[in-house]
Amino acid sequence: MSFTRRAARQYNRARSSTRDLFVDLYSNALAGACVVMIVASLVVALRGEIAARNIGGTTLVAAHWQVVPAGIVWMLLTYLALVGVVVLARRLGPVTVGQAEGAWWLPLPVDRRPMVLPSFLRRLVAVGAVASVAYVPFSLLTALDRSPWDHANSAVIFGGASIVAVIGAAALQLTSAAGALRATILLGLIPVAVLPFLGFSMWPLILVLSLAAVLLAYVVPRVGDVRGVELQRGGAVSGHAAASIFFIDMNELRRSLVAAPSTRVSRRGSRYYGRPTRRPLTAVIRADVVAFLRLQPPPTAALVWLGLCVSITLITPALPVFLQLTVTLIAGCLVTAGTGTIARRTAVIPELDALLPVSPVLVRCSRMIMPASAMAAWMGALTGTLVVLGAGTPFLVLLGVLAGLGMGAGAARAATRPATDWTTPPVETPFGSVPRDQVSSLLRGTDMTVLSMAPLLLTLYLDTVHPWLLLAQITASITAITVQASTPSAR
Repeated sequence: MSFTRRAARQYNRARSSTRDLFVDLYSNALAGACVVMIVASLVVALRGEIAARNIGGTTLVAAHWQVVPAGIVWMLLTYLALVGVVVLARRLGPVTVGQAEGAWWLPLPVDRRPMVLPSFLRRLVAVGAVASVAYVPFSLLTALDRSPWDHANSAVIFGGASIVAVIGAAALQLTSAAGALRATILLGLIPVAVLPFLGFSMWPLILVLSLAAVLLAYVVPRVGDVRGVELQRGGAVSGHAAASIFFIDMNELRRSLVAAPSTRVSRRGSRYYGRPTRRPLTAVIRADVVAFLRLQPPPTAALVWLGLCVSITLITPALPVFLQLTVTLIAGCLVTAGTGTIARRTAVIPELDALLPVSPVLVRCSRMIMPASAMAAWMGALTGTLVVLGAGTPFLVLLGVLAGLGMGAGAARAATRPATDWTTPPVETPFGSVPRDQVSSLLRGTDMTVLSMAPLLLTLYLDTVHPWLLLAQITASITAITVQASTPSAR
């Protein structure tokens, strides 16, 4: 492998001119500088807004409900981020081999540790660096009274905690019955998530690095014992995800990261599916409902985002309303995308829908039924909780349910995003070369989701349900459903 990498570097250097190298470095440096400036300006603006918050100003919920200390919420978010690192790392590997390696030397009776250890260590370094950089804006926004050195120390501590999470995911690869070990790792991350908030001292950094070193000393001698099937599975998922990112295909990225189907046969909806029917449309709707009930992942992420949206409104001192609404918007978009699992699967082969003895418009409406129902229930639960906390009148729940219907249409619309067209000349932007029409493709589905949530968010901001906002919500949801029903699949 080292010989192959060395030969590839020599080949690329022999066919790369100084001008091409300069252009690449200049473009990448310019794109990176633009990203850093935009993020920095946003963070500074939010810091100023939070620092100058008006305690007596408008809030989403009644003031007597704001009793949760902000530090508890930030620690919980850090813990959830570390859990996400464990889950994602376990899905991607983290100890993997590529397809060529699996066919070449994996079947041979040789020690695998020298083959898989270098890539594993590189992943640890990359995760630690990326996590440290990503934690800086969060630290700046959640701890206004810290010095720059304390922010840097907290970011490094979080990077070390992320390395601990990845090593824990590697330990899960070493055993087939990992239930008890998984629970131990998730519980052990609770005290680790507290360490970044003690960045004013050096002992948390020493502690997290020592923990990473101990776990690394346990895992490194055993990385060669990971089963070949597990190595190839992780390599296939990592390769699929990397190719999806390279081709800027978010639907393929979600397909690559989706959990493997359960080996147990699900019988949810069997009675409903077994009922006799006479009309083709009824059969199609029934099949979509049962497929959603059986193949949709558990609603863990949706419940976590629901709890996050509620907890953000309960912390003290209160965050600006604009920031609370932004969190709600982001949560709504992410939960909506999670309900499109079945729509993304059927969008892979759109020719099958053409064989159904049903109008394509009705088929697309059938695909929207379960995502719309799920999002209506989620938005109804969110707005109902906010009403109980004093955010508005019961009519707010009606707006939430109507918004959820339009958001379900956005989930089905996002599942049929057109593939990137690499035959057209790219467009030069401050962030580098972007394929033509790529931005509109990435926004497909998200545009209808945001449109459906706009009247509801405006209602929460104004703290009252005007009749014209209710009319606007009905119009936005009907528009989203109509656009999805009338737009043919692009795949």
